[in-house]
Amino acid sequence: MEQGVMNVELDDKNLIVMKLLHYFITEKNYNPIILQGAENEIWLENMDGDYKIVRIVSNYIHNNEQFDFDMFKTKRIVKKIKKKTLSFNMNTLSIFLSLGDNVNLSSTKNVDCIMVNEEEDLKKSNIIKDIFPDLSKKLKFSEEGVQLFVKITNDINNHNKTDAEKVNEVFKMKIPYITYILIAINVLLYFIPIVINNYDMLINDFCIYGDAVRSGEIYRLLTGIFLHANILHLAFNCYALYILGTQLESFMGKIKYLFIYLFSGLTGALFSIIFSKGAASIGASGAIFGIMGSLVYFGYHYRVYLGNVIKSQIIPVIILNLFIGFISSGIDNFAHIGGLIGGALITMALGVKYKSSTFEKINGWVLSLIFLAFSIYMAFIYVV
Repeated sequence: MEQGVMNVELDDKNLIVMKLLHYFITEKNYNPIILQGAENEIWLENMDGDYKIVRIVSNYIHNNEQFDFDMFKTKRIVKKIKKKTLSFNMNTLSIFLSLGDNVNLSSTKNVDCIMVNEEEDLKKSNIIKDIFPDLSKKLKFSEEGVQLFVKITNDINNHNKTDAEKVNEVFKMKIPYITYILIAINVLLYFIPIVINNYDMLINDFCIYGDAVRSGEIYRLLTGIFLHANILHLAFNCYALYILGTQLESFMGKIKYLFIYLFSGLTGALFSIIFSKGAASIGASGAIFGIMGSLVYFGYHYRVYLGNVIKSQIIPVIILNLFIGFISSGIDNFAHIGGLIGGALITMALGVKYKSSTFEKINGWVLSLIFLAFSIYMAFIYVV
């Protein structure tokens, strides 16, 4: 290992590449993207950055035709990344380290280009000044030669190790106690009343019914989400809760998950009495749709890992179930919509671990409270 380090050629271009990698990975939380066929260039991504993609291109481009092809190739790869990560706009920065004198460097829509022959060029770039103003300062090291190479390598490895530990912590499956308890409550509140021949009274006294809620029986907004009409209704909701809830509880944590479930159930119940036109409603499906909304929001933040799952599984399930709800009778689809929106908003407020900023969480709380207040107003004051 030591012999390999001693043989590293530390020319000016390699040093710039290493320092740029050190900056973008350890200071700006970019992660390398593994691409096939992309030789002499390094792709980095940060879905939360001003530039979601940064390319460091050391390959020599000697004329405009090669440069145009490079731009075409870049846009094609970026388009694939956008589809995979469910991104709409993906601003890209290409940093070229070796261009011929005849190349007319130009930027296009969503792809900015700069040329860096030496570190001083970074200070002259308006893009760097605006987006990465600390870059030049961060490229200064007290170490030189092999010691600099070892430091940069160790810093990047340690940062990647820390990031990997964070991802493993988030995605490591935990025992979903809250989901098991919620399923147990749903099951017990179905079978116990049947056994003691008290089921009809339980439904009448605790279902989600607009007139009763407005007359003061507020508790119905939550008790109704734990009651079910028949064994198929119960089985379907418990199965969905087991499949989806265990995932969300593991990702978000037990307290946040329980809050999401109850808040989604509440907003779903409010939407139910707003649009039900006097009909009663029961069932956990509003809260379950809230779980799906929460998973979409969580998955968007971790779309590098879950982009395909969100796009191919969760979103189609949401669309299909909403469609079935609109074409079928006896399904309270407005409770589904209220729960879906409530689940996404309250997840924004609670925050996604290692991803959500304080500003984003504050916005989430503001939007959640506005949505809740709007739903309460529509349900209790502006009665349709």
